[in-house]
Amino acid sequence: MKTKKTRPTGKLSSDKELIYGLNPVLEALRAGRSVRRVFVSSGRRNRVPGIKEETERKRIPVEILDPLFFDRSFPKGHQGIAAEVSSRDYMPLDQLLDIPRIKKLIPFFLVIDCVEDPRNFGAILRVADAAGIHGVVIQSHRSVTLGPEVSKVSAGAAEYVPVSITANIKHAMHAMKERGITMVGAEAGAKASLWDVDFNVPLALVVGSEGKGMRKTVCALCDVLVNIPMHGKINSLNVSVATGILSFEIIRQRHRNNLKKFKIC
Repeated sequence: MKTKKTRPTGKLSSDKELIYGLNPVLEALRAGRSVRRVFVSSGRRNRVPGIKEETERKRIPVEILDPLFFDRSFPKGHQGIAAEVSSRDYMPLDQLLDIPRIKKLIPFFLVIDCVEDPRNFGAILRVADAAGIHGVVIQSHRSVTLGPEVSKVSAGAAEYVPVSITANIKHAMHAMKERGITMVGAEAGAKASLWDVDFNVPLALVVGSEGKGMRKTVCALCDVLVNIPMHGKINSLNVSVATGILSFEIIRQRHRNNLKKFKIC
């Protein structure tokens, strides 16, 4: 790993950003995102598993910097690793909706209505990657978008989950419904629980913002609303936690249905 002790100079262009943290940088390298250079703290220059191999293989320069650069430039948890990368591309909606057909799988999408906290969005992308969700749809305003903090919280999952951005989430929902995709809204006040609904259909799970949930106009476009039964005194869950519970109930049902088809249950 050829290195030099230097310091970043100049401003980043509009199509570049600095991501930070071991997993986000490593997964950006592995996923093939355009990485211009990698920065490593002098305090951990020989303790960057995977980074050395990836940067040498792709001939990406590594710059050794003083630990103060990382402390001043990034939030806690930067791990003394950062990289200058191309901004993450969004996928056109039509292309996103074609993914299940290409993979010959039952469609499973996620629609996020006005989630504004990058930590929640990053955690949701981590769930989406783990659950095999085919793609995520977000809105371009009043919503968080992809960026360094989202990448950090997602632990690199943001590199692998296709995301489409739209000016109006309701237009995207209409386009999905035209393709035969059922809109399943997560709503605390819904009459049906997630255990009462058959998820073995093409669907998009719709989740709302922190505290307020889905907007009324978005809720009205849902074909079915489900709640997560709760037995404690606090009748609410973080949106990323709720997304995880619902997503894994969906894949549990689909897995069980596949076992039934082959009479393995």
